[in-house]
Amino acid sequence: MFTGNMKKIILLLVICSPFILSTGCKKKTKQSEDSIYSRHLQRHVDLTILTTPLPEDKNALNLLLLNDGQELAQLRVKEIVDSLYAKKLIQPLVVVAIKVDDRMQEYGVADLPDYEGRGSSAAKYAAFIDDELYPFIKKKTGVRKFNSITLQGCSLGALSAFDIAWDHADKIDKVGVFSGSFWWRDKTDTAPGYTDDKDRIMLNKIRSSRKKPHLKYWFYAGGNEEKGDRDKDGIIDVIDDTKDLLAIIKSKNVCPPEDIVYTELKEGTHDYTYWSQVFPSFLIWAVGK
Repeated sequence: MFTGNMKKIILLLVICSPFILSTGCKKKTKQSEDSIYSRHLQRHVDLTILTTPLPEDKNALNLLLLNDGQELAQLRVKEIVDSLYAKKLIQPLVVVAIKVDDRMQEYGVADLPDYEGRGSSAAKYAAFIDDELYPFIKKKTGVRKFNSITLQGCSLGALSAFDIAWDHADKIDKVGVFSGSFWWRDKTDTAPGYTDDKDRIMLNKIRSSRKKPHLKYWFYAGGNEEKGDRDKDGIIDVIDDTKDLLAIIKSKNVCPPEDIVYTELKEGTHDYTYWSQVFPSFLIWAVGK
């Protein structure tokens, strides 16, 4: 007959046997679904939560908030987190992927809708992140204060991420901006009197801002994302808009130059194929060891 300890050993071997040769039965990232009711947005917000193995000190955990959480699989987040954590390239991490309801209204620049009225709920979405989601995650994880907090988004979700991070740098430490929609403007670019200097909403907001947020920035743009070239300089708008914003940030001296990272792929298109390719580099930058 087997002793109690022997039974435990045999059970462990049975559970681990398919993976012993390749993984040694190591723990991997856990994934779960959750939901929170937002009084600001007047709806339930669905979340996907990924958690690496927990450290002994939970305050060593880092938090990554993702806009467009419904695209988690396309961004290959779990696969990438698993791989980088197994290689000991990133610190312990909680990823909260936030699923959007109406991205054309909830994403944008707070209190500054574009010329078609899009982004009308951007301020409410920002308030949800700041007032409701952050306390909810702290309670769920049992963390008093995260080691670092990063907010990331792609395209319109990147515009939202940057805007929220700039306005709430008391909680957010870093922001990841993948192909940000910094063309967001208060009139169409064919309207009489339109100029890039006056009518790009986010760039004007930062130019006139008196804030000096203690943020770190990671930007990406692809050289093959679009054909648009408003100023006819041979450089597509997504790159021009991003670099123009970078120039404004640098001119305001809100952070050391090394706290701003810009990555560009000449062949990069405006889709998750390329966003997922640069996501590992971004993640190492955000929570690397």
